[in-house]
Amino acid sequence: MTMSSFEIDEQNAALFSSLCQFMWVQGEPLPLIYELEHDIYTNQGINVSTLRSLRTAGLIFFEAAGYAKGKFGKHARLFYFGRPTKIQFRQDMGNQLDIGHVVLTEEGKALAAHCKAKPNQDFYQYVIKRWSREGLITSSILPRR
Repeated sequence: MTMSSFEIDEQNAALFSSLCQFMWVQGEPLPLIYELEHDIYTNQGINVSTLRSLRTAGLIFFEAAGYAKGKFGKHARLFYFGRPTKIQFRQDMGNQLDIGHVVLTEEGKALAAHCKAKPNQDFYQYVIKRWSREGLITSSILPRR
């Protein structure tokens, strides 16, 4: 797979494509990788070893301590394969969202725009349940007809 002067091998291209099914969007693509050894990820070939490989390939940053996206007001809207989900935080201002152990590099963001992954409904439900356990209120936004 080639993008301008950036090249990755077939194995990492396949791993990255698998990673893309876990991608939500909130201004930028966010791969939500929460529990590194959870079946939701490992059944799709995503684990600590494969994430290290994608990090070495320059597509992701991988941090065991995890990342958070911050400065949210009372509400935020994230998209999963174009499907909007509204999150309501507990506080009116200064909220953070745990986004897991992975963020994309600039090369990863560019490649994600061309990824042909398909949504994973089990993963969507997994994320919604996780956010609910964290005290966030979620709601799907239905498109107008």
